[in-house]
Amino acid sequence: MTGPGAVPETGAPAARPGERPFATQAGVHRVIAAAVAAPSVHNTQPWRFHRVDDATMDLYADLDRLLAVTDPSGRGLGVSCGAALFNLRLAIRMTGHDPRVLPLPDPGGRPDLLATVHAAPGGPPGADERLLHDMIPHRRTNRSPFDGRPLPRDVLVALVAAAHGEGATLVPVTGRSARRVLDRVAEAEATLAAEPAYRAELAHWTRAGTGDDGVPGHAFGPRPRHGGPPLRDFGLGGAPSPHDGGAEPADFEPDPQLAALFTAGDGPRDWLRAGQALQRVLLTATAHGVAASLFSQPLDLRPPQHRGDRVGPLGHVQMLIRLGYGPPVRPVARRPVAEVVDSREARRVRA
Repeated sequence: MTGPGAVPETGAPAARPGERPFATQAGVHRVIAAAVAAPSVHNTQPWRFHRVDDATMDLYADLDRLLAVTDPSGRGLGVSCGAALFNLRLAIRMTGHDPRVLPLPDPGGRPDLLATVHAAPGGPPGADERLLHDMIPHRRTNRSPFDGRPLPRDVLVALVAAAHGEGATLVPVTGRSARRVLDRVAEAEATLAAEPAYRAELAHWTRAGTGDDGVPGHAFGPRPRHGGPPLRDFGLGGAPSPHDGGAEPADFEPDPQLAALFTAGDGPRDWLRAGQALQRVLLTATAHGVAASLFSQPLDLRPPQHRGDRVGPLGHVQMLIRLGYGPPVRPVARRPVAEVVDSREARRVRA
């Protein structure tokens, strides 16, 4: 999972108290604009939305954006859509409604229908919910060097609590364990990069700019010098890439602060849960001024028995997160709201 968020589209007036979230064009636009600011694997943004009625929205996987080489099972797609689902839930809460989520309502008939969300009348949003919602436009994936300052204990506690609130477990990884994790990430990246099909898929989804085929641009950071964290080499080689503007290698923090996100199971429901937990963690980190980047290379290896994420007492690893304090980074392009809604709704949203 690699695409940073960008500022959601603006211009829609605030919802009136008690107004059903999808009763107006502005309401649909407001909620989906928040949802599409979520991170996604390689910034594929693999989601679509369908307004069922004034209070109900369906979330679909956009299977045209499934990474057939990197993510054939759809695990990364599910985590990505889970992150969008969390943003959608927050946007619904801003209207004074409670989002009631039914995951995978029709797995036999429509496996791409990931969730139906019904907005039931509720109380006003709490201060914590407002804060997380306010962080949506400011969250970024940051591949720049961090300054090495350790996260304060109260911040780590808040991040762990954020994951727990979504039914997942976040565990800080330190010392020798962190080095072993980074070594495993580097080995997995080297294995993947040796596959021509993987290189082609990665190049397609991580090029700069936005092409005529609707592939969004990507955010790139400087290349780590020898010994730096194994950030993905989107140039797929050692020479400076046009993606990073020919930037010189940079010195990264010698001991990256890592955390691993676990879920009890490893199926489609768990992937949705992991995405929601991940987004809550990332928005909480943003609220504390903490930057983050994501590692998933060991999880992308197939067959699964070689991924190195054997089931333990905490369950299955769904994401590895690098945390710290880094410089501001730019947003990247998001798919327009009208592009990700059902065609029958797109005409209404464009108006």
